[in-house]
Amino acid sequence: MLQAITYELLHEDRQTGARRGIIHTPHGDINTPVFMPVGTQATVKSMTPEELKEEVKAEIILSNTYHLYLRPGHEIVKQAGGLHKFMNWRRPILTDCGGFQVFSLSDLRTISENGVEFKSHLDGSRHFFSPEKVIEIQQALGADIIMAFDECCAYPSTYEYTKQSMERTTRWAKRCKEAHKNINQQALFAIIQGGFYEDLRKKSAEDLVALNFPGYAIGGISVGEPKEEFLKILKYTTPLMPKNKPRYLMGVGTPDYLIEAAIAGIDMCDCVLPTRIARNGTALTSNGKLVIRNATYEKDWNTLDSECDCYTCKNYTRGYIRHLIKTNEILGIRLLSIHNLRFLTKLMERVRIEIENDNLLNFKKDFYKQYGYTKE
Repeated sequence: MLQAITYELLHEDRQTGARRGIIHTPHGDINTPVFMPVGTQATVKSMTPEELKEEVKAEIILSNTYHLYLRPGHEIVKQAGGLHKFMNWRRPILTDCGGFQVFSLSDLRTISENGVEFKSHLDGSRHFFSPEKVIEIQQALGADIIMAFDECCAYPSTYEYTKQSMERTTRWAKRCKEAHKNINQQALFAIIQGGFYEDLRKKSAEDLVALNFPGYAIGGISVGEPKEEFLKILKYTTPLMPKNKPRYLMGVGTPDYLIEAAIAGIDMCDCVLPTRIARNGTALTSNGKLVIRNATYEKDWNTLDSECDCYTCKNYTRGYIRHLIKTNEILGIRLLSIHNLRFLTKLMERVRIEIENDNLLNFKKDFYKQYGYTKE
């Protein structure tokens, strides 16, 4: 039977092994490595689909299983024709499994072999997610890529708890695969867990790869650990993932982590960071973060970033955007969101070029220096 997606490897950076590829999906191709904006509730906050396509140049976006299950409900989205029609986004969509959101409700949920009982953060109502239920929801939502149900351990967690959690995640992944029927329209990715223990990561990867999923993700890192720990597990785990399938690192969106992920051989990353910090009045620029609320920008008629090609930088000044943010005007958040999202998609466009030129390490060094990172 035809698979919903295929991965095409175009080039590997000779110095690092970073991958330049294309993921082919029912709703179009995705050039990789790619940054994926997050549209938690079937919208990337404050952005229209047209802006995401034309100004941000996003190739794929994410939505959230947990939140869409609670509001408006997956059956309503299904009646609307699926997420693509519901939100008027014609390009690829990935839905996460809701595991991270459920497990972040540490005092409101109970884990068992069958699944997780939890209380809604909205009204306290009780709900139950099993692997089968999570697949049912995601099949109704209709994304191109869906995720197996997993448990994301807190950092730090003991070896014994992490081992039990990892083994349960593998069993859940098998149940997800058995429940998933729409394989010619949706690709189900498994999530490698194991915390910060290399032997557990290896066991998780081996067991999940043996189940032959069409793609694999690394979960449970970038959860508050030191960067050194993050890099150690990233670099250890990525080579354990199949070379002929997409590799997804979940929840990563700072420029340095995106570059490090590409160097490690990751194809896909996502994060809420660009729109979240926009709402706090912060812009990502080639010279580092710029807090536009600061008084120093009150009479600054420069653009946010002279190297940026986004709609915001083509048309508006720092002084004007500061005025909008200080007066709580929605336009200020929108302009910063466009810019921050474009900054990261443009960064990944450059990363792809540098991979093709076998020059990613040199680019990293230059970028870190200009951005202001003190350590590589």
